[in-house]
Amino acid sequence: MDDPSPGSGARTPARAWLPTDAPSSDLSGEWLFRWHPSLSKAPDHEEWPDDEGEWDRLPVPSHWVLAGGGRYGRPIYTTRRFPIPVTGRVPRDDNPTGDHRRFVDLDESWAAHERVLLRFDGVESRYRVWLNGAEIGIGAGSRLVQEFDVTSAVRPGRNVLDVRVHQWSSSTWVEAQDQWWLPGIFREVTLLARPAGALDDVWLDAGFDHQAGAGTITPWLTAPAAAYPVRLRVEALGLDVCWEQPEDVAPIAAGQVKPWTAETPVLYEATVASAGETVRVRLGFRTVRIRGDRFEVNGRPIAFRGVNRHEIHRDRGRVFDVEDARRDLVRMKRHNINAIRTSHYPPHPRLLDLADELGFWVIDECDLESQGFEDVGWADNPSDDPAWSAAYLDRIRRTVERDKNHPSVVMWSLGNESYTGRNLAANAAWVRGRDPGRPVHYEGDLLGEYTDVHSRMYATPDELRRLGEDDAISHDLPPGAQARVRSMPVILCEYAHAMGNGPGALHVYEELFDRYPRLHGGFVWEWRDHALTATADDGTTFLAYGGDFGERVTDGVFVIDGLLGADEVPSPGLAEFARVIQPVRARLGEDGLVVENRQDFADLSAFTLRWRLERDGELWKDGLLEVRAAARSAARVPWPVDPPAADGAEWWLTVTAQLAAPAPWAPAGHEVARSQVPVRPRGPERAPVASAQVTRATPSRDRDVVRVGTAQLDARTGRLLRIGGFEMLDGPALELYRAPTDNDRGSSVVDYLLSGAAEPRQPAPTPSAAQRWRKAGLTRLAPDVLAVDVGADAVEVHTRVGVIGAAHHVDIRFRWWAEGDEVVLRTSVEPSLGWTGTSWPRIGLRLTLPDDVRTAEWFGLGPGETYPDSREAATVGKWRSDVDGLATPYLIPQENGHRSELRWLELARADGRVLRVETRAMADGTLPGFALQRWTPAELEAAAHRHELPPSDRTHLHVDAYHHGLGSRSCIVDVLPEHQLLPRSASWQLRLSIR
Repeated sequence: MDDPSPGSGARTPARAWLPTDAPSSDLSGEWLFRWHPSLSKAPDHEEWPDDEGEWDRLPVPSHWVLAGGGRYGRPIYTTRRFPIPVTGRVPRDDNPTGDHRRFVDLDESWAAHERVLLRFDGVESRYRVWLNGAEIGIGAGSRLVQEFDVTSAVRPGRNVLDVRVHQWSSSTWVEAQDQWWLPGIFREVTLLARPAGALDDVWLDAGFDHQAGAGTITPWLTAPAAAYPVRLRVEALGLDVCWEQPEDVAPIAAGQVKPWTAETPVLYEATVASAGETVRVRLGFRTVRIRGDRFEVNGRPIAFRGVNRHEIHRDRGRVFDVEDARRDLVRMKRHNINAIRTSHYPPHPRLLDLADELGFWVIDECDLESQGFEDVGWADNPSDDPAWSAAYLDRIRRTVERDKNHPSVVMWSLGNESYTGRNLAANAAWVRGRDPGRPVHYEGDLLGEYTDVHSRMYATPDELRRLGEDDAISHDLPPGAQARVRSMPVILCEYAHAMGNGPGALHVYEELFDRYPRLHGGFVWEWRDHALTATADDGTTFLAYGGDFGERVTDGVFVIDGLLGADEVPSPGLAEFARVIQPVRARLGEDGLVVENRQDFADLSAFTLRWRLERDGELWKDGLLEVRAAARSAARVPWPVDPPAADGAEWWLTVTAQLAAPAPWAPAGHEVARSQVPVRPRGPERAPVASAQVTRATPSRDRDVVRVGTAQLDARTGRLLRIGGFEMLDGPALELYRAPTDNDRGSSVVDYLLSGAAEPRQPAPTPSAAQRWRKAGLTRLAPDVLAVDVGADAVEVHTRVGVIGAAHHVDIRFRWWAEGDEVVLRTSVEPSLGWTGTSWPRIGLRLTLPDDVRTAEWFGLGPGETYPDSREAATVGKWRSDVDGLATPYLIPQENGHRSELRWLELARADGRVLRVETRAMADGTLPGFALQRWTPAELEAAAHRHELPPSDRTHLHVDAYHHGLGSRSCIVDVLPEHQLLPRSASWQLRLSIR
């Protein structure tokens, strides 16, 4: 098990994975299975029982830890740490092992074939194969195709296929890929007939001359002489070429073709027929080239607006389902995502078929990551160990050879987070020799010694700006490396960690990508949460993360970091990302609108552009826009309608781009872009009614109650008891805290640097926001009512909110008065000295209402949640939702549901009464925001899973003057300074009434 070799036995050379008319037999289905918790106690193959009654049954493909209902061990999650000791020795005693047996019945026709191959598409981790008692070989590389020649062992009639799979092996050292450890045969097993004269391998390299508009096909065939003549046909191009012998095979001029791009994924069906079989290849004509520091396809620079994608399903793990995969990629396209990094291994081969068909730029990554060695200072890291050179080379070969026919693949990645060393450099050299038409990627090559792009993870916006301006490099590098890195295109292979509520500042990154031509975009980490279905002790089914299965070592919630939930519910971060990267934008120009076409290749003809003019959230006029703009250009458009006269109302123009015709990924009318511009700004704030016609009502005191118009306050505490018969349970109370988000809890190092020698240098982590908030005492606030003063026209409540065990505090004053049927509340907050070294999550009020509040209607930003650094997906308008619809059910309960820039809010109770809350802008022009939730921040923070939230018998209304941003500090990048909320004074006003 310690053997670092790539495998042994009757392994055959890596080759393309292509559809063929040669006979095959899919061995998916129910297999016999026996599980051994210890390799040292597992019987030798000769001792496997023949009696089927001594075996269990297990579906293949599957993971035994998932399919076995807990009988065969449980999943383990780590992001980089190895779940076994880092001693260089794979454990024997603590190494679960699964024995699989499958009976294969073959007719006599199989005996006529020249060869028979047995293909494994994915097995975790190392496995040993026998057929009819004869040992066939050992396979390694969990996410890599391995074929064995079983010609000498296969026979007509019944065949017995045995496979022993070890959970831990030498492969474990290079497969620490930030995912669940899920052993088993999790991809298909197939028996392949290879007739005489079959094709061993086919690669049709389809290039495109963007100046001539012409395509070329460079064929690479591996086949015996008996396979010839070989015939290539591309019916749509009128191509029919016959090669009589191997020496005849040569490049072919394909004539005028439509090029393949992620925006226009044109494919041509080709067949290659030999004497023994016919294979099908889908051609996409495109040429990838790096010119200077530009990454170009078909002569034009491209922008990667992508995501990192793991293969994961809450019930099946990494078992692939093509329809689920199609739904995933369709959802990506509908959210304007154009690129995928296959983190951190080649995906199921059918995934790349879908990427070709639907249109994605793909970075295809080798099945390689050894980050667990970072914890031991990279000692004995395989990347620089000659003993591992054959295994490294085998892994990249099997990646490239399997996937080389896919036009969607525009870069080969050597792997992920395996530091650096001679084996990675050798892999890069092999890739260049085999496929010079695709650049080589590897983020760990920070010196630019053997890769073609400068790839970064989690660069801050300031680092990215400096890379774009080329006035500095974000690492201290030797002069030669500086020059190399400065000459390369830059991508962020990971950025904007999408964990929980977030990520923030996506728009900041996109603005930098747009501004600097050298920056070619990046890939958000990541597409989907990795939660797995589990059952609690009380029978409750829930979505589980690291630690929920009793792992001895785990990285916990770090596996819940996707734009899409494991329950298929998109995070608000996905809507934000879609808006930030949208292909069409409209903005104000000098005399009208400027419409930007942000696509790299296509004009706007695929879209219908519509405009909608609203007055205070109500439709006034709408229509179509006629716009022509080539790729990466802008057009000036006159106002579609004369701007209305100023009338004190808010006038907003919204421009949308919709599909003009159906696409493979969405119907006609699907909205791909939305921009909103102010036609008339918000009018002057409504003057207080009392200033003209109405005198403020005189407050009165009756024992324990103070009346201010229709409002009743507790005479001792100043608490609002009811307003106009609308009962209040508590508040208003000062709220400075929020249930920490995953990013608030993050304690990653913001200033991660590399020294000139490229040795990791990581200082002690700085405290997370949640840690700072706790230290500052925001969870230990104690209010003390100092006075409830009833004046001639107003009531003032003065409360000092202190910190238990500390001297700093906050003074808050509520001033209440009545104007007709409306009650006005002005709140002033003033912090004392001593609030140092921390931000505040929010400055706001919390009102606790009965649980029969049913719906909310508001005028402000919506419809989804918004925060200071995540609000691009929202537009100003009138919105409506039930209470539960206002909450975002993050898998790990945390702050959620805030809506910014509130003008007014109406809350309807079950009995029909409606509480109306109007706001006005504060002195700096900021409008308050609101959130309506079933749980308090403390209740949200206390729950580790959604099902652990307590039953709720009330509704909590938060009206926040200011709110802290989100950031993505769960992986390095904190909330940017411009989105931080530091302790400060604040004053804002609400107008309350009952309808």
